[in-house]
Amino acid sequence: FVFGQEMGTQKRIIIDVGHGGKDSGAIGINGILEKDVVMNVANEILKLNKELEDPLDMYLTRYSDTLISLSHRTKLAATLNVDLFISLHCNHSDNPNARGVEVYVAGVEFKYSDESVWFAFQLQGALNKELGFESRGVKFDNFQVLRETTGTAVALLLELGFLSNWDEALYLSRPASIKSLAQIVYQHLRNL
Repeated sequence: FVFGQEMGTQKRIIIDVGHGGKDSGAIGINGILEKDVVMNVANEILKLNKELEDPLDMYLTRYSDTLISLSHRTKLAATLNVDLFISLHCNHSDNPNARGVEVYVAGVEFKYSDESVWFAFQLQGALNKELGFESRGVKFDNFQVLRETTGTAVALLLELGFLSNWDEALYLSRPASIKSLAQIVYQHLRNL
């Protein structure tokens, strides 16, 4: 059994595309918006998925620039009975030298704690190794989207670099970089 299902069973995944609409999220040092970066990454993941003969059963919490409440995001995951909930975000700091990728899992023990931590470490390691991001580690926190999905699915929140850092903001504004990030995330979703 993997993530509570028999081997070979199609996993249902929801990608929570952070922010949206009037909530731009972090604003990059170069003017890029977090809500746009994560939407671009999610759309690229969907594109990769649709190109395969055997696509994953995958959904987004938003497909356009709209604001979806945190509770509606987690209710959608529960309604769809997903096996994995991954929330995409970008970081920001008052320190312009802050850099790297962080992955968060819920700060409480829950049914899928071990699987969530394992998947978070796998994804963190790949982003560090394949794309050269500095590792800021796997961390535990009580984010609402994690707290409200922990009982039903593997759940993690991925911070894709710092928009307050010139190098990372520039990287995240390039279409080729978005594609590279999406490929790493998608590869790990396929290997669940």
